[in-house]
Amino acid sequence: MKRPRLAAARAALLLLTLVGGLAACNGNDHLSDAYGNFEAPEVVVSAEVSGRLMRFDVAEGQRLAAGAVVGLVDTTQLALQRAQLRAQREAVRSRLRGVRAQIDVLEAQQRVALTEKARLERLLARDAAPRKQYDDVLGQLDVLEAQIASVRTQTATIEAEVAALDVQLDQVADRLARSRIVNPVAGTVLVAYAEAHELAAAGRPLYKVADLDTMELRAYVSGAQLPHLRLGQRVTVLIDDGPTANRALEGEVTWIASEAEFTPKLIQTKEERVNLVYAFLVRVPNPDGALKIGMPGEVRFTAPTP
Repeated sequence: MKRPRLAAARAALLLLTLVGGLAACNGNDHLSDAYGNFEAPEVVVSAEVSGRLMRFDVAEGQRLAAGAVVGLVDTTQLALQRAQLRAQREAVRSRLRGVRAQIDVLEAQQRVALTEKARLERLLARDAAPRKQYDDVLGQLDVLEAQIASVRTQTATIEAEVAALDVQLDQVADRLARSRIVNPVAGTVLVAYAEAHELAAAGRPLYKVADLDTMELRAYVSGAQLPHLRLGQRVTVLIDDGPTANRALEGEVTWIASEAEFTPKLIQTKEERVNLVYAFLVRVPNPDGALKIGMPGEVRFTAPTP
């Protein structure tokens, strides 16, 4: 009598195990349509000019505003170069003022000669002046015209020199502006690669910043799931909230890959592992800072009901 009862008990236990396993699988499928990890657009800020970091106010974990000046590269040599160029420009401008004064003198002489020419023409009309005197005035006018043209050519050359110096001054001003280290985007400093008073080289990374107020979950779906996904779709994002519980957040699908790729090793979809999947991004607000870069997350295509 004991053996039939023992066999019946074992059969019942096996049936309960199978039912429980199937329920667990169905529960997992219901909860998660896609899996991935959180990321944030990271910006690596580099030095644009070479020199010593006279000031560098950046620390890991610090929140920076967009456009904030967080450092300064030594500008001593640039300031000296600017002073030299300004002195050269002033010297060239003084030459230009001298040439223009010379033109004014020649033009004054030209006006006197023209007046004399008009007077002699009236006298010649009455045969009251010699022809040679009139010819001398005409020759003088030709010489003055040639001198004015020659001096004006010098003016154009000197003005070109001034323009060239202005361009060099603009270049120095640009380098001076780029000596200031300006934070490009609002965000949190992830890594600082430099310290104040170190030597910076153009192109050398100084720190990495990312906006952590809004995170992106990069997840993957199979081709069979792709028709259920669209841009702008509101979805539920699940993150761990203790050993067994999940926390639900609302997200929006902002990007879907146009080409398939091989399944990443660390990603599992609700179906069995397939060869090709499609990546997509879900933007999730992170006002309390609970989401971290690299944190795993799950996506459920049905958005939470309000």
